[in-house]
Amino acid sequence: MPQTSPSGSTPAEAEAFLAAHPEIEAFDIILHDANGIGRGKIIRRHELLSFYNNGRHLPISILGLDICGEDVHETGLIWDQGDGDLRAWPIPGTLKPLHNTRPPRGEVFMSMYTLDGAPMTSDPRHALQRQVDLLAAEGLHPAGAFELEFFLLDPERGPDGKMQPARDVLDRRSSRKTEVYSVDHLHGMLPLFSDIYAGAEKAGIKAETLISEYAPGQYELTLHYRTDVMQAADDLMRLKRIVRAQARAHGVVACFMAKPNENYAGSGMHFHVSLLDDGGRNVFVEAEEGKWNPTLLHALGGLKQTMGESMLVFAPHANSWRRFANQSYAPVSPSWGVNNRSVALRIPAGDIKARRIEHRPAGVDANPYLVAATVLAGVRKGMQEKIDPGPETTGNGYADEDSVGIPTDWKAAIDAAKRSGFLKDALGEDMHRTFTAIIAAEYARVMRTVSEVDFDLYLHTV
Repeated sequence: MPQTSPSGSTPAEAEAFLAAHPEIEAFDIILHDANGIGRGKIIRRHELLSFYNNGRHLPISILGLDICGEDVHETGLIWDQGDGDLRAWPIPGTLKPLHNTRPPRGEVFMSMYTLDGAPMTSDPRHALQRQVDLLAAEGLHPAGAFELEFFLLDPERGPDGKMQPARDVLDRRSSRKTEVYSVDHLHGMLPLFSDIYAGAEKAGIKAETLISEYAPGQYELTLHYRTDVMQAADDLMRLKRIVRAQARAHGVVACFMAKPNENYAGSGMHFHVSLLDDGGRNVFVEAEEGKWNPTLLHALGGLKQTMGESMLVFAPHANSWRRFANQSYAPVSPSWGVNNRSVALRIPAGDIKARRIEHRPAGVDANPYLVAATVLAGVRKGMQEKIDPGPETTGNGYADEDSVGIPTDWKAAIDAAKRSGFLKDALGEDMHRTFTAIIAAEYARVMRTVSEVDFDLYLHTV
């Protein structure tokens, strides 16, 4: 007998989709873990309706895996729980066809619940939903969008053994120049970008402006602003899958590392966020342009005060910390400013009605559900406690020495996150324990690995 889905999904959605897409033979069913990695299964067409009727049993340990997909026992989600099954349910509105698949496939996102239908609180989606619900109780509704920066790389490494920019898919030319904002440079990748846009359109994502970014082989795609911040995070996750799949189809590698090249800027995942009241009015808008709304200033104050203890969410991996180098277009202090890309919290220029905060610390390797949950919690804290953000940074934000409490390396960020009462509240106790345990396990893995750098520095010198 069909059960009632706690996610709000209904079999009618699956039935309508199957009727509209008789060509689709299989579906990727995807659950995102603490690292933002899609875990799940590929099911056949005839299994979809059963998934919508009854959910799908998955082991609880699927949310306790490290970056390599191995169990992290410190999460408490493995043998402490007997590695029993929970039930994943489809997320309403996330059932979409996939572009350029042979044979045709679709995909649907899912979220984890206990067997009695309660949210499984080590699921990142539930962490974000909790913050959305807390704001809704105050008559506020977060809207936003993420920016997606990424590299397109050649499958083969260069003569120096390092990754190199992909050749143009159109005429196989290569360039090692930065090519920032070059329109002609984009033309060589047009067949690939056309497939990315086609995939986004099929998925109901409004992918917008494309630019050649500030490093060889680096690009940026912007996404349409959403009045539902969960949908904004879904857009980012889905677009990464689309870019990766279409790049592979064109013989190149899509790279979402924060810093794949030590000589150039890394890839960020800037989060633009505003708050709407119950009537849809943007509460960050000032009455007179340039005279900042106290609500906006308090939100900035909360984000500034909590940034240090939250940095692990924004920079979760070893490679993440290579992005924070001076004058690398990645923020190095909890500064705020107007129309200034050297600060961590930027108020973009533009129409006053679109007033928003651009939160710039997160790398593209971060989990957008956890990033959004943490940012919203910081905004709430700032507004509730009326935190003063201090003076605006003007000019070169990299010269700002106000970095008190900001970790300077990965280990310090792990320790700060573990101690943080704010982050435990922002993510929820279970998600906080799961996330910090998984990243601590990754740290231990990296630290015990003997790399080529070790031999290069020490083999013939110590």
